[in-house]
Amino acid sequence: MEQLAEIFSGIGVMQLTLGNVTMWLVAFVLFYLAIKKGVEPLLLLPIGFGIFAANFPLTGLLEEGGLFYIFYHYGIANELIPPLIFLGLGAMTDFGPVLANPKTLLLGAAAQLGVYAAFFGALLVGFTVAEAACIGIIGGADGPTSIFLSANLAPHMMGSVAVAAYSYMALVPIIIPPIAKLLTTKEERAMVMQMTRMPSKTEKIIFPIITSIIVMLLVPKSAPLIAMFMLGNLFMESGAVERLTNVSRDQLMNIVTIILGLGVGSTMTAETFLNPKTIGVFAMGVVAFAFATAGGVLIAKLMNLFVKNKVNPLIGAAGVSAVPMAARVVHNMGAEANPQNYLLMHAMGPNVAGVIGTAVAAGAFIAAIM
Repeated sequence: MEQLAEIFSGIGVMQLTLGNVTMWLVAFVLFYLAIKKGVEPLLLLPIGFGIFAANFPLTGLLEEGGLFYIFYHYGIANELIPPLIFLGLGAMTDFGPVLANPKTLLLGAAAQLGVYAAFFGALLVGFTVAEAACIGIIGGADGPTSIFLSANLAPHMMGSVAVAAYSYMALVPIIIPPIAKLLTTKEERAMVMQMTRMPSKTEKIIFPIITSIIVMLLVPKSAPLIAMFMLGNLFMESGAVERLTNVSRDQLMNIVTIILGLGVGSTMTAETFLNPKTIGVFAMGVVAFAFATAGGVLIAKLMNLFVKNKVNPLIGAAGVSAVPMAARVVHNMGAEANPQNYLLMHAMGPNVAGVIGTAVAAGAFIAAIM
């Protein structure tokens, strides 16, 4: 009988809990969103499967030496995978709109208002300083940065923070328009911006170098993200290493995305996810995103009081770093108010500037809290 009991105890179904089944349902929701609704499928699908597989008992996937243990501890916890994602992002990013209209950097910075508003809001409702920082960074709408910061400050919240960040990134077309419309008039949304100059190749090559010097001297803890982001951009703009550029934004990006998704999903076990704090993460994430959108629009309106060449306040809403979705949403809003309006390239300025701003905010949080 003892041998029979031992045999049955080694069968996974005998150890299955209601919490495990509940997490399977969470995984199925992510599958639905990714496959049926097209919500950030490249990340939500592997994250969902990571949740699904990690909540099978007795698999050993999460034990030391297990597959998911390796993905998480050697790919995410040691800060390897998120910077590699930034390498690929850099190789796909055109900083031309920022160089053509440098004041859009301020709009990317203004959108970080959402990060700090959610940070202080999370503190008020009872989260620790480290947890509040991870919640706040959701307002930057930058999934890899959210994961990077969580790995450093609050690993137990990584799964919920990552899912919230990527979910809200996908909800940009729903979140931005009502807030932007509330804060602008139709005349402001219809404003046609003047065409800007075309930056030279030399400027595009120098930009990632100068940006690296400034940011990494002022906020050293942001170096893992900024260094790889600017290296990827330098690959692309130099035109001298086409093979490295292609690998960075294609093959390498795809491989590390799979590992990132599975590693993050594996942290979402029933014990870590099924608690009241998870609801708080998603609720404060909405606050972060709303304030980020509002901050960009309001600073754009303030800027117009002092500059000769006015900017359409809508482009401030693109300061969240959901590239290029936020810029497209802003462009569509401008075209709706004025069919002659073409805001896409103008909105890309604050959009890519927002990526830098969120990485800097993450580095500042790490420096202040760790």
